[in-house]
Formats: sequence, C-alpha cells, structure tokens
Amino acid sequence: MREYLLVFLVAAGVTYLLAGIFRSLAVRTGALAPVRNRDVHTHPIPYFGGIAMFGGLAVAFLLALQMPFLGRYTAVEHDAYAVLWAGLVICVVGVLDDKYDLPALVKLGGQVLAAGVAVLQGVRIYWIPLPDRIVALDDSLSILVTVLFIAICVNAVNFVDGLDGLAGGIVAIGSGAFFSYTYVLAYEQELARATTASLITVATCGIAVGFLGHNLHPAKMFMGDSGAMLLGLLMAMSAVSFTGQLDPSAIAAGGAFLPAILPILLPVAALALPFLDLVLAWARRVWAGQHPFAADKLHLHHRLLARGHSHWGAVLLMYGWTAVVSVGLVVIALVQGYSAWWIGAMLVILLALTIRPVRSAPPELGGASSDVVDPVRRG
Repeated sequence: MREYLLVFLVAAGVTYLLAGIFRSLAVRTGALAPVRNRDVHTHPIPYFGGIAMFGGLAVAFLLALQMPFLGRYTAVEHDAYAVLWAGLVICVVGVLDDKYDLPALVKLGGQVLAAGVAVLQGVRIYWIPLPDRIVALDDSLSILVTVLFIAICVNAVNFVDGLDGLAGGIVAIGSGAFFSYTYVLAYEQELARATTASLITVATCGIAVGFLGHNLHPAKMFMGDSGAMLLGLLMAMSAVSFTGQLDPSAIAAGGAFLPAILPILLPVAALALPFLDLVLAWARRVWAGQHPFAADKLHLHHRLLARGHSHWGAVLLMYGWTAVVSVGLVVIALVQGYSAWWIGAMLVILLALTIRPVRSAPPELGGASSDVVDPVRRG
C-alpha cells in the first residue's frame, strides 16, 4: 500500500507543478478557451491541463516500475507502457483539437488509434461474465469490444467536462473506488496485489486530484480535450487491463455474479452520470432531427444550473451521485451480507436535492456543452 500511496502523491504533485508551467505556455501560445454562448466562463481560460496530467501520469508510472513491488511483474510493466503510449496518442489528438478544433471524424479516428495502440500490444478485454457462465472472446470480438468500450468511456468523460472541477472530481472519485476494489479484492482472495489496474487507478486519481488544484471554481485553466479524453482512456484501460490479468473464476467462486462482472461494471458505474448524459444527449438530438453530435445547452449540468443550483452546488451534487454509486457497488461486492439500505437512502436524498428547484436561474447560466464534436474545454 505504501508504494501505491507514493505513486498517488507523485502523480498529484507532478501534475500540479506541471499545470502551472503549461498554463503559462498556453497563455503565451494563445491556446485559450474562447467564450461561446453556451459556456459558463466569462473570459478566455488557458488549456493544456491535459499535457500536465499526462506528464504526472508518465512520471508516476516510470517511478512505479522502478519499485521492487511493481517493477518485478512483467505483465504490469508491459501493460503500463502500453497504456502510456495509448495515452500519449490521445493526448496529442486532444491538444490538436484544443488548438485547431479538429473535425469530428478526425478526432474519433484519433480515439480509435489510441485504443488500437493498446489493443495491438495485447491489452484488451478477454472475457465477459454472464449470470450463468464466463464467456471467452475470440481475437476479433475481443478487439472490437475493447475499442468500442474505450471510445465510449473517452466520450463520456468528454461530455461531462462542462463545469469547473466536474470531470476531474468525478474521475478522482471513480478511480479511487476502483482502486479500493482491486486492492481489497487481491488481499481477500490472496491474489497478486500488484496489478496494472491498481497502478492505473491510483495514478489516475492522483493526476485528477493534482489538476483540481488549478481547476476548482473559479478555474485557472482547463484540461481541454487532451485531459478529458486521457481520463476517459485511463478509466477504460483500468478495466481492460484488469480482465487481462485476473482469472474470473477466482472471483466468481460460488456462483457470485456481481464480483465477477464488477471489473467491467465499476468504471461504467463511476462514469454513470457521463454515460447517462451521453445517451440522453444523443437520443434528444436524434428525436429532434438534429445531428447526434450537435452541441446544445441541455446537458445534466446545464439542467442543474437552470434549476437554480450554484456552480459549486451542481458540481457537489454530481460528485455525490458518483460517490454513492461507485463506492456503494464496491461495498456491496466486497462485504458479504452487507445491507444496502443506506445506499438507497443516500440515493433518495440526492434525488430530492437534485430535482428540487432552488431559485430562478438567469438564462446565461445555461453552462457549457462538451461532446465528441464540439466539447467544452472546461476541465
């Protein structure tokens, strides 16, 4: 655990320090988020937060691989480098989009390319648990499922990147919950505690926390597409690498279905609000006869602002939803016989706080939009 704590602190510290450097670089090069009619910010804000996060990730990974605890495992080293290369690709694509506003298909192609970099190095989903059996995937289906899963996670985080500190906080909470699951599961089942999933999730939590020092409201800089897509990739890769290094029968003993599916389900649960926002946005736009990637001001965070919640209030509510869903799943899966009544109670309280109108909100609080075509660079 001490090694993982060190990885977290290094990832957070390096990201925080690099963010200040790249913020100045963004100002000097004119890489600023413009103020658009659907945005919350009122003046241009520097980008390049994603580059700082990738720097923190790289330093944390390279340090971890020098430690006896993590570095002696070939599978961890191999997968870590695969994730780093994939992260570099998607970060470069994001930076180019932040600077030049790439067409949607070009950006999607970059996401697929990043996923392909990891897949070609063998980091992919090999099995999917069903209630009555574990289904092994052949090579072609494994590649397809992995690329699709990564692309969805990447765009889900990109969608929710609409308020100061929102995407970073949600990913920090979700990755922290996933790390707790992987570490405690390995301890209880007497499995190897050094896994790529644990390394990815603790480093992801670190870079998200480090960047929040510059991004909490009012934000000094945005992560941009480079950061949002990197966080989505890392959340997906944590699940993908876990399925590749874990024997599903080891955690599905006795016919327990939830522990077996949780390695794939937990990242989805951690990104439940982004996924919900993604689905609702596509459905809403298609129903209205619009392009599914057309930007609008009807995302979940827009609706919270429209109901009168403050910027901080909306962000904290979405933090709360993420924490209850992701941490609740981990507790239910790991603590046998645990009563989930308190989780239901928390969900009811959050629902009441979410839907109740607070005060009349001026129309300019409609917020910002982020999607695969025209994402808001809030970060």
